[in-house]
Amino acid sequence: MSARPEEWLARRGGARELLRVPAALFGALACARNGLYDVGLLPAARLPAPVVSVGNLTVGGTGKTPMVVHLARELSRRGRRVGLLSRGYRKQHDSLNDEGLLLAELLPDVPHVQDADRVRGAHALLQRGVDVVLLDDGFQHRRLARDLDLVLLDATRPWGLPAPDDGAAPLRALLPRGLLREAVRSLARANALVITRSDALAPAALAALEAELQREVPGVARLLAEHRPSALRDGATRLAPNALAGRAVRLVSGIGNPAAFEATARGLGADVRGVHAFPDHHAYRADELAALAEPGVALLVTAKDAVKLAALGVPHLVLEVELAITRGAQVLAALVDALPPSLAEARRMAQHEGLHG
Repeated sequence: MSARPEEWLARRGGARELLRVPAALFGALACARNGLYDVGLLPAARLPAPVVSVGNLTVGGTGKTPMVVHLARELSRRGRRVGLLSRGYRKQHDSLNDEGLLLAELLPDVPHVQDADRVRGAHALLQRGVDVVLLDDGFQHRRLARDLDLVLLDATRPWGLPAPDDGAAPLRALLPRGLLREAVRSLARANALVITRSDALAPAALAALEAELQREVPGVARLLAEHRPSALRDGATRLAPNALAGRAVRLVSGIGNPAAFEATARGLGADVRGVHAFPDHHAYRADELAALAEPGVALLVTAKDAVKLAALGVPHLVLEVELAITRGAQVLAALVDALPPSLAEARRMAQHEGLHG
């Protein structure tokens, strides 16, 4: 399989350096747009309900879906009616995309709207009676005002690109030369940064990343999180993750960070016979998966990929993961508890007080 785009961009020199010209233009446009929102010349729609955004600074996977699930459950545990809002990248007509299908599986009682017009989608959720809108991948979508902005950074590649093979420091560059959607200083808009997969870095490397973030955006709270394997699913059977130890598998994924998936599988002791990393949101075909089949070797996929494989009839194992906040859980709880009531909640509370006054 040919190299993924981020692997090509991670290297220095050659024709890829010509991309610095459009990257400079992209950066100038992103800065100008942010400036217009900052001074109010571009308006942000304010809802009669709080909005919580979970976003990225980069293109690619940082583990947003497990974070969205974690927050939705925390909000529901507090008795709040939460609804999910996302763009629905690469969804087919009126159906949910792969992330939406996974969220529907993990949060069956939580309404989810996918709409490229996030303001319209938010109003659709309010009509369904939600009190808190959980906006997936919303850091750059400033047309919808938010009450809490959480930005995720993948510890293994915080600026989007993996470290090059020659051992040099990872490149930090804007699109299209790199994978940054906007300048790192934009992180100052966030209420908190969540460094995901923090356990994948050596303590010294993690400390260096935190020091870099402190220099760039001093004062912004930093939380640490891990993506922990929670189950190995074989059809309808759920096993402990350590059941993967010694199992011969081929890794198949169409996610933003396939290297993290591989590291997790190897960390559980899997006997990895091959790694097949397709583009993010890949639409699988039964024939391409059947071509990877080998007697005695199972196909191992992520939960995000599994929702697309269910209808193809190709046997596979699913490695499920969940997010755990390992530092800053109290900070996150305080931020969530500080969210204001929605207009509907305020009316219900006033009615309740009236009945008992």
